[in-house]
Amino acid sequence: MNPLEERLGYKFRNALLLAEALTHPSISLERKDYPFDNQRLEFLGDAVIQIAVTEHLYRLYPDFSEGTMTKLRTRIVSRTALKTRATDLDLGRHLMMGRGEESSGGRERASTLADAFESVVGAVYLDGGFDAARNFVLRMTADDFERIANDPEEVNPKGQLQEILQALEPRAPVYEVLEQSGPDHSKKFVSRVVWKALELGRGEGLSKKQAQVAAASDALEKKIWETGVRGKRTLVAEV
Repeated sequence: MNPLEERLGYKFRNALLLAEALTHPSISLERKDYPFDNQRLEFLGDAVIQIAVTEHLYRLYPDFSEGTMTKLRTRIVSRTALKTRATDLDLGRHLMMGRGEESSGGRERASTLADAFESVVGAVYLDGGFDAARNFVLRMTADDFERIANDPEEVNPKGQLQEILQALEPRAPVYEVLEQSGPDHSKKFVSRVVWKALELGRGEGLSKKQAQVAAASDALEKKIWETGVRGKRTLVAEV
């Protein structure tokens, strides 16, 4: 086993799959005849991680609701969490990428590292099957599951949302109070969370903080940043 395989805890039968998983798309800009990049494996690995983590949560916590399990899964499979897994494996050092991408900090970029981890999972799945991939994912996320076991209800919607968005682009979401009503001793606030000119969610509460948390929870459910929806209800300019 080479040093990376030792860290992975998995020996590839088809070494080309590992090479493909570690090939950033930018390399094709400099080598037009390069045979592959890791985008397809990233797509596959994302699905494998989702089902492996979901199944494990389902079996571990038979009394948890769908909503609670969804929040817990978000903590484990967020871009920030996957970037941490890739860093633990030192995947950035092994990536093959174009010189321009490397000079701009590509080996440390959160999105690149998260994609690389997903690609490695996809490669393990194709090389050894689902059991091998699931074992790898659960081994790499063992610390996350231990934290959940110690405090399963520790859910911070605002923190989760910020981690997810800043892994995509270093711009924090902004919370705005849309309205407040009621007497001073019993006010009700309505807030929204905005990112890149998109309204991601709305929420209300008896304080500004409660309204912000509700707006973040709404955003985590809708995941508008993934779909790119820019309808009448999401464009800030139309509010």
